[in-house]
Amino acid sequence: VIGQSAKSKRPKEPGENKIKPINKKVKPKGPKMKEREPVDSSSKSQSILMQVMDKGRFQKLTATLSLSAGQSIELRCKGSNVTWSYPSYLDTFEDSRLSIKQLDRYGQLILTNSTAADTGEYSCWLQLCNGNKCRKDETKMGSTYIFFTDKEELFVPTPSYFEIVYLNPDKPAVIPCRVTTPSAKVTLHREFPAEEIETDGNNIIYDAKKGFVYQHPTFDHKGIVYCKAESQGAPQISIKYHLLYVEVPKGPPSATIVASPGRAKVSDGIHVVCTVLGEPDVDVNFSWHYPGQELEKPVIIQNFWRLINRGTGHTTRISKSVLIIEDFEARDAGNYVCIAQNLQGATTVATRVGLN
Repeated sequence: VIGQSAKSKRPKEPGENKIKPINKKVKPKGPKMKEREPVDSSSKSQSILMQVMDKGRFQKLTATLSLSAGQSIELRCKGSNVTWSYPSYLDTFEDSRLSIKQLDRYGQLILTNSTAADTGEYSCWLQLCNGNKCRKDETKMGSTYIFFTDKEELFVPTPSYFEIVYLNPDKPAVIPCRVTTPSAKVTLHREFPAEEIETDGNNIIYDAKKGFVYQHPTFDHKGIVYCKAESQGAPQISIKYHLLYVEVPKGPPSATIVASPGRAKVSDGIHVVCTVLGEPDVDVNFSWHYPGQELEKPVIIQNFWRLINRGTGHTTRISKSVLIIEDFEARDAGNYVCIAQNLQGATTVATRVGLN
């Protein structure tokens, strides 16, 4: 989406979350006042993020900022080793409108000819480095969420027209129909049966920066939904979201292994298949140990996955790794070990292939 040049001045920022002035020390007069509560050390983090305004003026940023699509923006972060975070959309296409530089005393981010798709969180922090090891300085960082408003694009554009959202009973699920105008009225709708889904502010809430959040997803929430937004004009419809309920609980992969055939003759071909059933949105990495590995025996390893419906509305992901030997030799007889790993841990399974 190509943004148009801004035709008006930048809108005034919302007044919430203003920076509090530092309390000045005043000599006590009259009776001694009650001492203040000690300040929580976690609140001592220093915001280093500023927006460059006209004529070299600077402005500290609040939690949110609204600009018209088409405007350019320059952000600066104080420090000699600054790291930036911004909407991944800008990285996906290696967007030339985005420029990031590190100067002597500050980091600089410039975004020109902004579009509605650039809406999102922009943040920076200082890196503390010791040799090659660096870590984030939690006391010196800054963040703001920028809405690039566009009346023609009330929803932040996405690269697809249909998205899958997994409903896991152990964690909230987000229908990410984010808006470019924070004041827009947004409602959630089910496609079949056609109805508006009530947002009760408890189990289902709306956040302009995220979308609709199901706090405790259940099987009854599955189906196809979409969002509708209104703001001083005709309502606009978001893309559709297919909500799939996840059946498999979190944990290390549940793996099985099968060799075909279990016994082979010299020059035969064999397939050893390692299979994992797991959560739809959890990647599985496979690794192998096999008899001819140290001798660099040539093998073919193919990895793939697909979603399967268990017939009751539950969806799981089946991941497979297939080790193929096209020309079996005596040295290939022995144990074939598959290691399947996800973020929760690893599972090792093995099978034996004999020589006929």
